[in-house]
Amino acid sequence: MAIFEWVFLIGFGVLAGSSITNILQKQQQQSRLEQAFYQLLEAENGNISLIQLAAAARVNAALAKSYLDTQVKFFGAVPEVDDDGDEYYRFPKLRRWSDPEEWQ
Repeated sequence: MAIFEWVFLIGFGVLAGSSITNILQKQQQQSRLEQAFYQLLEAENGNISLIQLAAAARVNAALAKSYLDTQVKFFGAVPEVDDDGDEYYRFPKLRRWSDPEEWQ
């Protein structure tokens, strides 16, 4: 009977460890997406393509697309096509204040 209890505990431990690892990976990916999105937003003057976001965040395209679609809806970005035929989204201009006290 003790063997079954040990097998159960080991199995439960492996399952719990796997779940925690999965959650941590998703949180890291989300954090990388957020950082990459705002860095690109500033660096590219509001123009972001899916491949730029996926590459900058180092995540798969499906995850980057889901994130980008959410941001497009939230900020009201406009899809556009450049001279090479590549699609990107034009987000509203980011305006920075020189004095952080102006933000209040």
